[in-house]
Amino acid sequence: MQTNEWVVLLTIVAYLALIVGVGIYYSRRAGRGADAFFLGGRSLGPFVTAMSAEASDMSGWLLMGMPGLALLCGTAEAFWTALGLAIGTYLNWLIVARRLRRYTVLTGSITIPDFFSRRFRDDKHILSTLAAIIIIIFFVPYTASGFMTCGKLFSTLFGLEYGKAMLLSAAIIVLYTALGGFLAASVTDYLQSILMTMALLAVIGFGLSYAGGLGNVMTNAKGISQYLSLTAVAEQGEGTFGFLPIFSTMAWGLGYFGMPHVLLRFMAIRKEGELKLARRIGSVWVVISMGAAIVIGIVGRALMDQGIVGPYASTSESETIIVAIANIISSNGLLLAILAGLILAGIMAATMSTADSQLLTAASAVSEDLLKGVFRWNIGEKKNLWIARGTVVAVSILAAVIAYDPGSSVFKIVSFAWAGFGAAFGPLMLFCLFWKRTTLQGAVAGMITGGAVIFLWKFLVRPNVAALDFYELLPAFLLSALVIYVVSLLTAPPSAEVQATFDKASA
Repeated sequence: MQTNEWVVLLTIVAYLALIVGVGIYYSRRAGRGADAFFLGGRSLGPFVTAMSAEASDMSGWLLMGMPGLALLCGTAEAFWTALGLAIGTYLNWLIVARRLRRYTVLTGSITIPDFFSRRFRDDKHILSTLAAIIIIIFFVPYTASGFMTCGKLFSTLFGLEYGKAMLLSAAIIVLYTALGGFLAASVTDYLQSILMTMALLAVIGFGLSYAGGLGNVMTNAKGISQYLSLTAVAEQGEGTFGFLPIFSTMAWGLGYFGMPHVLLRFMAIRKEGELKLARRIGSVWVVISMGAAIVIGIVGRALMDQGIVGPYASTSESETIIVAIANIISSNGLLLAILAGLILAGIMAATMSTADSQLLTAASAVSEDLLKGVFRWNIGEKKNLWIARGTVVAVSILAAVIAYDPGSSVFKIVSFAWAGFGAAFGPLMLFCLFWKRTTLQGAVAGMITGGAVIFLWKFLVRPNVAALDFYELLPAFLLSALVIYVVSLLTAPPSAEVQATFDKASA
């Protein structure tokens, strides 16, 4: 490797060492027991809560998927996706965070499946079992998308074999997550959100410079038919992007109400009164970061058309645009090589901040919700934590198997998993928090409906019915909500005890 490549590599290694060090530090500080490992003892401050929630949400698609989509397909889909996510982020903080935090304290819940069961006094643990299964089903491919991002990063940058690069990055994520648990994941997510922001701004600045300035970039974009249109797709010619696609794309925002790794941050903040500040911090960061990601795609298109990067024939290829810009930056001296290393570390930060939270949520689903809750395994806290750590490793292995194909699109994998959680958990979460008449039977029926419709719409309806070829989250979310409402009305009201707890949480 050349000198600049060694500098970049050493910068990334130093960053990874820092992250592992944080994991080791918090493995000693976080305390023992499931509450500490999975929820950090409800000790997060507002800045860590906000930034870790949004960093764990954004994942590698913010720095790779979103710019790659905007570069090749124009601004329409990327813009409406970002708008839907921005609205969803704000509403989730505004209407869900406070009540969920209060409700989980009242019920003693430390996981989302656990909350669903305790909310309805589900002694048979039907809800927690279903929720745990759904978490495992959708978090495996979600985690795979993160491993895939790291694999693409190293293989593109250093010419390493994709599979080996992906496995190495996965091992690092597993190491600090298994050591430190939720508190380590939250603090590292906070640090990584700062690095992600630096990476986005640096790439925009240098990308504009290499493309000849903002004027050249906009002239190039305007010269591409439909590229800047918000109602058309520029990929391989002209294509319409009408009301229904816009509406379904904005439905990405509905997914927030069901994201376990985001909702856990609401539960873990140390004081309910600090949620207002956390909401402002998180909402502003999301708007800035997604806007920057779209701008990077537009700049990247100018660089591609000028022959500086690419060419890219698919979104799977165009997702490496930030890596390509970082490579150019690294060739301009020692300091810029260090900066390029930090940019590439930012991509890893985006990936790790989501993957660690996903792994912890999957681990809690197995050890807390299935083994302890359903099968009543009284194995002690120490053994339970080792089972949780073993689950982190097992889920990572399954995710690595899926991620071994470098030709898959990060954006497409994330969109499917996002839809799964949004439809299975989102409507139920809103009904749990805001409708006292919701019943256990309605909750079970709604969760099953949401998860099932995602698969049916994705693999049966969309490929075969052209008029219904839109994002599966929207129909699945609406049908799940309808089923919860109808079944709850058709079944006996909740017990007086359940309703009394609801009133306390709503006060």
